[in-house]
This record gives sequence, C-alpha cells and structure tokens, in this order.
Amino acid sequence: MLQKYLQNFKNLPREIWLIAIVTFINRAGTMVIPFLSKYLMDDLGFSYTQIGWVMFSFGIGSLLGTYFSGNISDKIGPYKVMVFSLFGSGLIFIGLQFITSFIFMCAGIMLLTFIADMYRPAMMITLNSFVGVDQRLKALALVRSATNLGFLVGPSLGGLIIFQFGYSLLFYIDGLSCIISIIIFTLLIKEVKILHKLNFEYLKNSRFTPFKDDLYLLNWFIAMLTGIVFFQIFTTLPIYHKDFFNLSELYSGLLLGFNGLLIMFFEIPLVNYIQRKKIHSSVAMTFGLGSMAIGYLLLSFFNHPFVLVLMMVFISFGVMLTFPFASDIVMKRSHKSKEGLFMSIFQMSYGFAHVLSAKTGMEIISTFGYATNWYVNFGICIIAMFLTYLLSINIKKESLQKKNHIIKSFFG
Repeated sequence: MLQKYLQNFKNLPREIWLIAIVTFINRAGTMVIPFLSKYLMDDLGFSYTQIGWVMFSFGIGSLLGTYFSGNISDKIGPYKVMVFSLFGSGLIFIGLQFITSFIFMCAGIMLLTFIADMYRPAMMITLNSFVGVDQRLKALALVRSATNLGFLVGPSLGGLIIFQFGYSLLFYIDGLSCIISIIIFTLLIKEVKILHKLNFEYLKNSRFTPFKDDLYLLNWFIAMLTGIVFFQIFTTLPIYHKDFFNLSELYSGLLLGFNGLLIMFFEIPLVNYIQRKKIHSSVAMTFGLGSMAIGYLLLSFFNHPFVLVLMMVFISFGVMLTFPFASDIVMKRSHKSKEGLFMSIFQMSYGFAHVLSAKTGMEIISTFGYATNWYVNFGICIIAMFLTYLLSINIKKESLQKKNHIIKSFFG
C-alpha cells in the first residue's frame, strides 16, 4: 500500500521531496497550536472572550505575514523568506511559554503568526522553481501530505506530552523543531538563482493585478469561508471536547491526528482520481464543502462521543476536496512575475478566516451555546457551495470565450 502511495510521486525532483520533509518536521513540531485555546483557558484562566481576542490576534498576524511574504519573495526571493520564517518562529515559540498576561499574549501570538505564516506562500513559490506546470498539483499534494503527516504526529504526540509533562516542554519542542527544519533546509537545498529576470512592463504598472480578476476574488472569498469552518477544529472544538465529553488533551490530540491520518492516506488518490476524470477544481470544491456541512450538522443533532469521529471523517474529506483545488485555481490564474503577489493575497483569505473563525465562534458559544455555532458553520458551508457553483459556471464560460476569441483571431 505504501509503495503504491509513493508511486504517485516517483517523477518529482529531489528538491520537492526535501521541501516535503522539512515541512513535515516543521508541521509536526507546532504541537501547541491545536491546544492553544485549552492552554489559555485551563493554564492561564482566560475567558471565552479573551481567548477569542488572542485567536483574533493569531489571524491578524497571519494576514500580515502572508501579505508581506509574497511581496518580499518577489523582491529578495522566496528562499530567504523561508529561512527567516522558520528560524524566527522557532525562537518565538520558545519564548511564548513565559508570557502569562492577556495583552502580551495577544502581541506574542500576533508576532508568531506574522513570522510563521511567511513560510507557506514562499514555500509554494519555491515549489514552482523545481517543477513544471504539469507536476505542480502533484508537488503541492506531496507537500500537503507531509503537512498532514506532521499534523497526524504533532497533535497526537503533543497531547501525550501535555498529559505527562505539561505545556512547558511542548513550547521548547515546537521552537527547536522549527530551527532543526531550517538547518536541514539550508544544508540540503540551495537557492535557485535566476540568471535573467524577464521584464513584464505591462504588469509592472499595477500592484493590484489580482484585484482585477473577478473569478480569482470569488475563489478567494470561497477559500475564506472554507477556512472559517475548518479552523474551528483547532479553536472551539477542543474546548467542546472538554465541556461536553470531558476529554483530555490526549484524546483531543488523537482526534486531530485522525484527521491528519485520513488526509495522508486518501488525499493523493482522491486528487489523482479527480485529475484523471478531468473533473474541474471548482466542482471538487463544491462536494468538499458539502462534506464539511454534513460534519457540522452531525454535531448539531447527536451528543454521543462517536459523533466526534464521524464528524472528523466528513471534515477531512471536505479538506481534501477544497484546499488543494482552491490553490490550483490560484496557480492557474497567476501572472508571470506576480506569482508571489497572487499567492500571498490568496493565503490572506485564510488569515481573514483565522480572524473571523475563532472570535465569532467563541462569541456565539458564549452567548447562544455550541449548537448555534454548529448551525452557523453549516450555513456558511451552504453559502460557499452556492458560490463555488457560480465559480464553476463562470470559469467554463470564460474558457469558452477564450476559445472563440482564438478561433476568430485565426479565421476572422
């Protein structure tokens, strides 16, 4: 089974594999993030509202980091941005454990995500340096698999460490894993030097090129809505585990690890199947959002602990059918010499999702209870499904118009 799984990536360059390994180490090391809301509540005694503000700061830092990442990557190169991001976030992770006040925690989390979230856009641009257009989605899928394998190991191991030793050791492991991953990265992967940079004068005059693409913006908005419902498995859901089912961090970590396990084993075959059947990315995203909607609806109707496992299955398949295909649409619509700008602005959709997801989720739970929050997430999924359907129709219409334009240019 493992051999068959690895066959999907046999033609990818060595550098892509190394980036995947570094991403795995980095992702596995960020063990404290899934438990951050529980840490703030149980160890520091923060209220729902205060936790919401800390997570709001998390999102703001992510927004700023992803935006600056793309701009800086286009100027100094994504390689340097990746090195700075991993090393800087490693140091901040170690220092974060010494912060106990609400204001300083908001500032520390914002700084952490600002630096840490510079990594992803830069990494995705770096991938493009080593693969052609035909291998781009496969390379992205491999790195996502590494991320999800890290997500399988990280929360499960993190829950065990918290159970045995508490949170303090976890911050050290998180920080050191970032630093170790960047040492491996710099030793094994050398920066790709561009001998001659092409000059696209007609693009230089506009820093707002992505904002002129209506379908890109629609995809951006759909990705934000997807992020709002998905990110709650890291914020509101762990607290729900404790409040309703009295689950420890160990069992919460295992549930989150189960999400990573499902994605690791099923995402690549699913992506390959969709590519083989020539199903458009927007159609796959529609089904993914439907799967997420079912997951939250299950939480609304059932109170048995088994529903947490079943819900995670639907959320996991929703992730497989949305995140990689939304990024694929961005890559296809990005302009040459502006890939960093397009990707960083797209990644900001997830930063906005972080801002809105935790704060609104915590306020809804505090005022109306958990059931209302799950219904709201279900409604967001339905709205996103409708918008994805519109995106699919308009992409097909755009493609047909381009073909007709080419035919007319040749034959009049």
